Amino acid sequence: MVAYLARRIGAMVLILLGSTFLIYILTAFSGDPLEDLRLSTEENAQYLIEQLTKDLQLDIPPPIRYFLWLEGVLGFLWGDFTLGVGLDGAPVLTALSLALPVSIRLVITATILSIIIGITIGIVTALRQYSRFDYSVTFVAFLFYSLPIFWVAVLLKQYGAIGFNDFLEFPEITPTWLIGISVVTGIFWTGIIGGNKLRLLTTFAASSLSTAAVLFYISASGWLLEPALGPVLITLMAVGTALGITQLSVGLTNRRITYISLGMAALTPVFYFVMQGVFTAEFDGWLMPALALGTIGVGIAAGLLFGGDDKRAAARTAAIVAFISAGFIVLDRFMQSWAQYMYDIAYGRPIRTVGEGTTDLVADYWITGIDGFVHLLLPTMALMLISLAGYVRFSRASLLEVLNQDYIRTARAKGLNERTVIMRHAFRNSLIPLTTIMAFDFAGVLGGAIITEQVFAWRGMGTIFNQALQRVDLNGVMGVVLVTSITALTFNLIADLIYSALDPRIRVTK
Repeated sequence: MVAYLARRIGAMVLILLGSTFLIYILTAFSGDPLEDLRLSTEENAQYLIEQLTKDLQLDIPPPIRYFLWLEGVLGFLWGDFTLGVGLDGAPVLTALSLALPVSIRLVITATILSIIIGITIGIVTALRQYSRFDYSVTFVAFLFYSLPIFWVAVLLKQYGAIGFNDFLEFPEITPTWLIGISVVTGIFWTGIIGGNKLRLLTTFAASSLSTAAVLFYISASGWLLEPALGPVLITLMAVGTALGITQLSVGLTNRRITYISLGMAALTPVFYFVMQGVFTAEFDGWLMPALALGTIGVGIAAGLLFGGDDKRAAARTAAIVAFISAGFIVLDRFMQSWAQYMYDIAYGRPIRTVGEGTTDLVADYWITGIDGFVHLLLPTMALMLISLAGYVRFSRASLLEVLNQDYIRTARAKGLNERTVIMRHAFRNSLIPLTTIMAFDFAGVLGGAIITEQVFAWRGMGTIFNQALQRVDLNGVMGVVLVTSITALTFNLIADLIYSALDPRIRVTK
C-alpha cells in the first residue's frame, strides 16, 4: 500500500508540474495584463505600470517566471507558501481562501445529489428495461445532457425564482395544474412499479388521487406560506422510511429487523417533543453533528442489543432509519422559521437569484440555514441537472452488464430472491465502473461552477478565475488551476482506493 501510494503521488506531482507549466506559458502569452494602463491617460499610469511590473515580475520571461511562482508554491515545505499577488495587489492566497469554501459548498452539494438521484433512477430504469418508463427517462437524460449549463441556469432563474416568487404572492394551485401534475405523477409511479394492467391501473389511480389530495390541501391551507410537518406526519414518514430501508437492506421477511426498524420509527414522536425544547432560537449549530452522531449511535445500539444472530445488519438498518427520522424533525424545525424568513428577511420573495447569502444577515441558526438553502437551491439544481443525466445512463448500463454475468445467473439458480440478487450481488459490482466517473465528475462540476457562479453572482473560485482570465491576471489563474488540478488528481486516487474496497479482485499492495 505504501509503495503504491508513493508511486501514485509521484505521478501526480509530475502531472501537476507539466500541466501547470503549460497553462502558465499559454496564459502568459495570451495577452498583456498592463494593456489598460498603457492606454490610460491618467497621470500616474506610468508609475502604476512600473510598480506592477516590479511586483508581478513582468520583466522576466514567462518560462523563468514560472519557476519563481513554483518556488512560492513549494514554500509550504518550509512554511513560506505563497501564490503571489493579483493585479489589484491583494494576495491570491487570501482571495482563494475566501472563495474556495463557497465553491466547495456548491460543488459538493450538486455532486452528492447527482450521484444519489442519478444512480437510483439508473437502477430503476435498468430493472424496467425497454419499458415506457425506461424510454422516457432515456429521452429526458439525453435532453438534459445536451443542454448548455448557462441556458439551464437562466431558465431556473426566470421560472424557478422569479416565477415561483410571483406565485407565492397568491399561492393557489389552479384545477388545470392540479390535474396535470397528478396525471404526470401517476404515469411516473406506474412506470416505476410496472406489472399487469390491473396493477398499473391501481398504481395510477392511487398515486394520482393522493397527489391531487396533497396539492389541494397545500393550496387550500396556504401551506407554502407557513409549512410544517407536525408529529403525526413525521411519524408516518418515519414508518414509511423504516419499511423501505428494511426492505432494501434485508427484506421485510426478516421480522426481527423489521420490528427494530419500526421501533426506531415509533420513537420519533418522543424525540420530536423532546427536541422542541432544544431547537430554540438560541440553538448552537455546532451541536448538530453531535446530535446526528448520537442518533446514529442509538440506532446502532438498538440493532446490536436486539438484532439476534444478524446484529450487523440490524445495527446498520436501525442506524439509517434513526438518522433519516431525526432529519424529518430537523426539517420541521426549519419549516417553523420559514414564515419569519419569508416576510422579515426576504420580503415575500424567498427564492434568491443573486449571491451565496444575504449580506450582513444577523439571525439565529434556523434563519441563517434557510437563507443559505434558498441561495444554494438554484445553482445546485443547474449543476445537478447536467451531471444527473450522465449518472442515469452510466448506472443503467453498468447494472445491465452485471445482470448478464454468470454469477448473477448462478445466484438466481440457487434460489436467492430477486432483492438479494440485486442489492447484494449486482448493485455493489455495478458501482465499480462508476467510481471513475464520480472522481472526474467532481472536477467537471467544478469547471461548470465557473459559468453558474457568473449567472447567480456567487463570489467563488469560478468568479476569481473568470475575472483573472479576462484581465490576464496570471497569478489568479494559476491559483485556481492549482486547486482544481490537485482536487481532480486526489479524487482520482480516492477512486482507485474505492475500487479495491468494492472489488476484492483488485488490490493496491504492489
